[in-house]
Amino acid sequence: MTQNERIDYLIDYLLKEQGRFKEIVYPDDEASRKRLLRSLMNIRMPSEADEDFLHIQDEFLKIETMKKGITDIDDLRPVKDNMYLWKGDITTIRCDAIVNAANSAMLGCFVPGHNCIDNCIHTFAGVQLRYECYLKMEELRRRYGVNYEQPTAVPLMTDAYDLPSRKVIHVVGPIVNGKLTAAHEELLSACYSSCLELASENDLKSVAFCCISTGVFMFPQKRAAQIAVQTVKEYLNHNENKIKVVFNVFNDTDLMIYKELLSDRQVSPGQGELE
Repeated sequence: MTQNERIDYLIDYLLKEQGRFKEIVYPDDEASRKRLLRSLMNIRMPSEADEDFLHIQDEFLKIETMKKGITDIDDLRPVKDNMYLWKGDITTIRCDAIVNAANSAMLGCFVPGHNCIDNCIHTFAGVQLRYECYLKMEELRRRYGVNYEQPTAVPLMTDAYDLPSRKVIHVVGPIVNGKLTAAHEELLSACYSSCLELASENDLKSVAFCCISTGVFMFPQKRAAQIAVQTVKEYLNHNENKIKVVFNVFNDTDLMIYKELLSDRQVSPGQGELE
């Protein structure tokens, strides 16, 4: 089966499953069909899918990720100690775990084609990820009540399915509405330390962090990076389990911020895989 045939099969399955898009115009070009497929995956409510769908979806997503190019953490060089800086798509890095900047519902982003990291991770992991998140949240609601939502800085770990990483650690960052406060800063630091603790408890050796809370959650980028670097540095200094930590950035602004912060730690010339 070709990639185009896989796209057609997956779209047909999801359209029939939804049952509410009978009048949808089926696009002719491949790029538009891929956007339609992603949108249908994004709005799909958490549920099981049949084995044929999952098999074809998994093949399709793994090929698409291979096309983008996979970066193995073992091919990167540390900037200092066990800290790495890498600019790229977090859904293409091969390591033990990547960190997802999630919302408190923990089900991913339902906005069709939205470019937030939550949407990207759920899209390229496959529909199994949302379903696992749903099952874990249902278990927590049975324990804590039907209105339970995941607290800020309390991570939840799942499998990564069609992503190159083994696991995804989902964490809710602080939302900054207005003035940045000390409470915001403490919560952001707790996001990094709690994710590292969860990784250590599960014997994970490498974790790639996105820039938590700096998108729609409006945490100032430079201050967020300062907190991230300082928290990780303190964790590595005080724990025997030396996890490899990747600071993953996606734009030049964050790249320059992290370069400056890490160079302040007297990185030797020639060290560091920065792009």
